[in-house]
Amino acid sequence: MQKFVPFLLLWIVAAGCNSHKSSTNEILTNPPFAQLSDSIEKDPKNGGLHYKRGVLLFENSETTLAEEDLQKAWDLQPTEEHALSLVTLLINKDRNKAIAFIEKALKILPQSVALQVSLARGYQQNGAFKKAIAACDSVLQTYPGQIDALQLKADLLKELGKDEEAMATLEKAYEVAPFDAAVTQNLAFEYAEAGNPKVLPLADSLIKANSKEGHAEPYYFKGIYYSNIGNAAEAVKQFDEAIRHNYNFMNAYINKGIVYFDQKNYAAAFKVFSLAASINPTFADAYYWMGKCEVAQNKKEDAKLNFQRAYGLDKTMMEAKEAAEAL
Repeated sequence: MQKFVPFLLLWIVAAGCNSHKSSTNEILTNPPFAQLSDSIEKDPKNGGLHYKRGVLLFENSETTLAEEDLQKAWDLQPTEEHALSLVTLLINKDRNKAIAFIEKALKILPQSVALQVSLARGYQQNGAFKKAIAACDSVLQTYPGQIDALQLKADLLKELGKDEEAMATLEKAYEVAPFDAAVTQNLAFEYAEAGNPKVLPLADSLIKANSKEGHAEPYYFKGIYYSNIGNAAEAVKQFDEAIRHNYNFMNAYINKGIVYFDQKNYAAAFKVFSLAASINPTFADAYYWMGKCEVAQNKKEDAKLNFQRAYGLDKTMMEAKEAAEAL
């Protein structure tokens, strides 16, 4: 049996559609879209024209119209470029819709590594880590040295608590691309976190490679390593060196302060965290650790205020909220 729809409702829906159409025509027939719209009117089955206008619409924040054009470009001309552009738009609007599109697109372009990696990232963002790893493995079976798939797989294994497998995967990526700065830094950080002395020559290689630019990260990695093996003096020295190379390197301040905190030198630790907060007043971690120092010194009112500041700046910092409530 057909569902009865009141006439008034039909009129409202129709009026809404006409309003959207009018608004759409107004957008597409005015600069900067008018020229492309004229070309599309003359050649409506030209996927390249729909793609160009879709990209331009996306750049101008007209996402609904951009999606229509990019979808049309894909329907008319299913290329990897068209697919990836549509995925970029969809992933920000509806992750599940983006994943569903990639799965369908891969049936047409099964050899697209970029789409397979995008699918793995989509699964990762949805928390489907095993499916994401399977997608990475699918790429790596054909292309064992595919850097993006290796790095993503390492991240996924880390999230699953499989640290040794994650490390081995990163080492494989480094073997494939030893001059890739992101791969090298990721591996150095993992070595540092694990207290693995392999971080030292790796950090030195980064320092040598960037001698003119003087990046702070290699010193930071060394600082983490020395902190994790209990060499506080050397850890502070390396964190200071990182800060000397980059005065705004907030994590170096936090880790340096934690070294003092672990030594129960709360005054020195508070001074470091306070300096970090003065350099970056929106850095939630600095206030959280200031609060911890104040708790240790029985300054509960001040501590509560700093925990509240930390949570106010970062609503994901539940430990700050809980610490404030406990006081």
